[in-house]
Amino acid sequence: MRLENVIALTHATLLNSPYVSAFSSITHEAKSVKRGSLFIAKESSEIELAILNGAYGILFDTPVQMCDSEIAWIKVDDIQTALLKILRFHLLDKNISAYECDAITLDLAHQISTPQNFKALRGDIFETFNELFDIPSNTLILFSHAFTCKDIFTHPCEMPKYTEEKISIIEQTLFETSFIYDDIYYERETLSIFFIPYLEILLALFKEQMIDFKITSFKHLSHFEPVFTNKNFEIKEFGTSDKVLIFESDFEFIDAQISFLQSQANWAKLIYILPKEKITDAQRIENVYTYTTQQDIISILKSTHFHFALIGEQNKTLLEKSFFTKKTQQLTLEF
Repeated sequence: MRLENVIALTHATLLNSPYVSAFSSITHEAKSVKRGSLFIAKESSEIELAILNGAYGILFDTPVQMCDSEIAWIKVDDIQTALLKILRFHLLDKNISAYECDAITLDLAHQISTPQNFKALRGDIFETFNELFDIPSNTLILFSHAFTCKDIFTHPCEMPKYTEEKISIIEQTLFETSFIYDDIYYERETLSIFFIPYLEILLALFKEQMIDFKITSFKHLSHFEPVFTNKNFEIKEFGTSDKVLIFESDFEFIDAQISFLQSQANWAKLIYILPKEKITDAQRIENVYTYTTQQDIISILKSTHFHFALIGEQNKTLLEKSFFTKKTQQLTLEF
C-alpha cells in the first residue's frame, strides 16, 4: 500500500519526510514485521523491535520517540479506527460475502465444523485484521455487532428471514434436545430448544450458500449456559442436581430467556438476577432480583430458594470467586 493512501484513508499526519513511499505488508505484531512493512503500533514498547525487523513505517496514536528519520512516522487520532479503515480498503478487491447476525447465532456457528471458505469472526479489530487481511476470495464471513464493526464491510448482507426446512424435535429436556435435520438424527445434543430458532436460520444460510457443515457438539456455548451445583454451589456433573445457575453474558437476550423459562419450566422455582442499572419497568416482575456487585449475586443465591437462577451479564467464572467458599481456620496444638 502506498504511503499517500495510508495517510488519506486514516486522516493521519505524517510527522517527517521519509525516504519510503510504499509498504509491502501491514501488521500490528512486531515479530511479524518484515523488510518493507507498515507497523501498527498498539504498544510503543514494540516499535524498536519492529524497526529492527525492517519496518518502513510506524503508525501510532500515542506519543513516541522518533528514532529513525528514514522511515515514515504516521500519527493518527485512534489506532483501532485507522486499522478498520485500512482493512475496509484492502477488502474492496476481495470477492467476499459478509452476513451480519446476533451473538447467539455466531456462537452456534463456532460449534459447527465448516470448510475454509466460511469464517465466523469473534474478536477485536486486531484479531479481525489477522483473520481477514489475507483471506481468499469467495469466502463467506459471518459476524456480529457484538464483536465486529459492520463498517469493515461495504455491503453486509442480512441473514435469511425464514427457513423452509425446519428442525424436527424428537425429545427434549430444558438443556438437551434430540432432533432431526435434513434426514440426520442428532441424539441428546447439549443444546436447549431455546437455541433451535437461531440454529434453523444458521443452517438455512449454509444451505442457501452451499456451505458444507457437520454438527459435532454444542458443549461450549457461551449463552444460556447451565451450571449444575449443590447447596454449597460446588459444580456438579451435567444433569446431576436440581439446582442450576444459568449464565447469560449478553443482556440483549434476557427477556427472551425469561419468557422461555416461564413457558418451559413453569413447574420449577425460578429466579432472575439482573444488573440494577439495566433493568426496565417491564422486567420488574415476580422473582426478579437486582445486583450491583458480584457479592450481591452471591448473597441472593445463598438466601433464596430456587431450582433455576438466570443470572444476567455474568459467566460461570463467578463460581470461582473466593467469597463462595467458606473459609475455615485450622487450629494447631503446640506441646
